[in-house]
Amino acid sequence: MRRRGVGVGAVKDLKAGQEKYKEKGNLLQENLIDELSRNLDQFKTKLEAFAAKHRSAIKKDAKFREHFQDMCATIGVDPLASSKGFWSEMLGMGSFYYEIAVQAVEVVLSTSHLNGGVMSLGELQNRLNKSRSKSLKQTEVSCEDILRAIKSLNVLGKSCGVIASGKSKSEYLIFCVPEELSLDNTTVVQYAAQSGSPFVTVDSICSNLGWTTQRADSVIKTLICEGIVWVDDTSRGRMYWFPSLFMANKGFD
Repeated sequence: MRRRGVGVGAVKDLKAGQEKYKEKGNLLQENLIDELSRNLDQFKTKLEAFAAKHRSAIKKDAKFREHFQDMCATIGVDPLASSKGFWSEMLGMGSFYYEIAVQAVEVVLSTSHLNGGVMSLGELQNRLNKSRSKSLKQTEVSCEDILRAIKSLNVLGKSCGVIASGKSKSEYLIFCVPEELSLDNTTVVQYAAQSGSPFVTVDSICSNLGWTTQRADSVIKTLICEGIVWVDDTSRGRMYWFPSLFMANKGFD
């Protein structure tokens, strides 16, 4: 028996049904977006009210400030990047981090004759808070505050920045140097920080990074010139010490 083909009317009905489903789907999507937008607006309004109510705590308590920053991040608000409007006027976050950035750079540069302008984040935090404690109006800053502040200097180039050691944030390294650190220079500093030892040798660099002796020597010479490493000739061979890592390992005053 011959099968009957699908009629023109059935095809039209099918297309009409598909169009209705598509329209319904678009409508649901629009409603969902509208609802999400309203929820975000409501959350932002509540966040602003929270900031207004707890303004003093946000500015004085480093932990409280960090939690507040996390809440802001959930809706894509960056108080540090907001130079105008509510966040800047209410909290003064932009000026707060600018102040920390300037003070942090001053602290690192003041010790550059000892460490070449490289300092552990923990030591920087300690020195910075000691300096700020002389003024009753200035509050303690956390490692997270300093990281945010230093990262805001990225617009000025790469002569100031952060080297993550892969350990706790207090062991990250902050650098402020006259010349930008090359990728190779940064890699060696990072390797030394991650190794847990305050010194390296050319052999250890070559062995762990897979470099040639010539490449390792070139980087070491640059780091010596910058004052970032010190040379120590021992019975076991030549060692290159990082004052910043030595201070971090032994503690600091």
